[in-house]
Amino acid sequence: MAHHPPSSILHPRRIVVRGTNWLGDAVMTTPALHRLRECFPDADIALLTPEKLSDLYRGHPAIDEILPILPDDGLPAVARKLREKHFDTALILPNSPRSALEAWLAGIPHRVGYDRPWRNFFLTRAIGSRPEAVKMRKLSVAEIKRRTGFQPVSNVNHEKTETGRMPVQHQIHDYLHLVAALGASPEPLPPQLAVAPAEIEAVKLKFGLPEIVQPLFGLAPGAEYGPAKRWPVEKFIAAAQEIRKRTSCAWLLLGTIGDAALTGRIAAALAEPPNAVQNLAGKTSLRELMALLKSCRALLTNDTGPMHVAAALGVPVVVPFGSTSPELTGPGLPGDARHRLLKSDAPCSPCFRRECPIDFRCMNRISVAQVVQAVVEAFER
Repeated sequence: MAHHPPSSILHPRRIVVRGTNWLGDAVMTTPALHRLRECFPDADIALLTPEKLSDLYRGHPAIDEILPILPDDGLPAVARKLREKHFDTALILPNSPRSALEAWLAGIPHRVGYDRPWRNFFLTRAIGSRPEAVKMRKLSVAEIKRRTGFQPVSNVNHEKTETGRMPVQHQIHDYLHLVAALGASPEPLPPQLAVAPAEIEAVKLKFGLPEIVQPLFGLAPGAEYGPAKRWPVEKFIAAAQEIRKRTSCAWLLLGTIGDAALTGRIAAALAEPPNAVQNLAGKTSLRELMALLKSCRALLTNDTGPMHVAAALGVPVVVPFGSTSPELTGPGLPGDARHRLLKSDAPCSPCFRRECPIDFRCMNRISVAQVVQAVVEAFER
């Protein structure tokens, strides 16, 4: 079915897209950016994004210009950047009042975003949520205990693996729904990122990877949102040791500087044989992280930004899910068979909490053997 933009913005010539503020969310917007470019091939499309994410979009075919928001930029500074560019249309992907206010202060004539409290005055078109959209509602402690009939449990495994097709509540569709308001197709595409071969060669040289002859596997054991998203470190260590026995791989430990203590503990446990592990957490730029991920045959990770980046680069990922939902924010295009998304049968999952108020059964019930098998399958596939 053809999609036609409303007459009031039938021919936008200069479009600014206000990008999201988190790495994983940013990757999930890339299908919408592709659809926007497809709809308006001759328009100038700029992306307004936090500076920390600007390199993610370098060379992206849908984007003509990147406008970084510096850490010290207040509202007046951001509005001034936008005003100087004379945009006629703003597509606002975040749900925050500030993101809509930025475009309003800049005087952009057409401002499109989701209908949300405290910001609709700043929009010229407030778009209602999709009927299939599911809100990420944090469960109360009382509801978690009621669902689980809480009694402390042992580490007995009662696990299941969830693969196959994810339904259309995935967050990718939320961004596609917004670009559809401008006339673009809402049909899903896989998130896609790219790194140049020269970038891969440079990062291998910088970190001494040409000396490693084993297949490279990535491991990202952190998660910024909180400990409820993190599979236990002892299990990561046990799984990594067994996977190395079965595949003769070398491990790249990845993450932010805040993950360095965690990855240091894993690196110490994997120190033998020599050259079998490199702890690179906090040592890479975003582009270097992308190049390292592209070099990996598989990534074992929590539900993190690097999970989304790896999937968008075509790298298979294996992810234990606990407090969050693969149906809503899983990696890649929903249903991508390259990935292995693991969940337990805990009735309180997903709770969307930062910390578990009971016994962390959602993650504890995902076994080392289950993760090992998933990584080996992803590698062999």
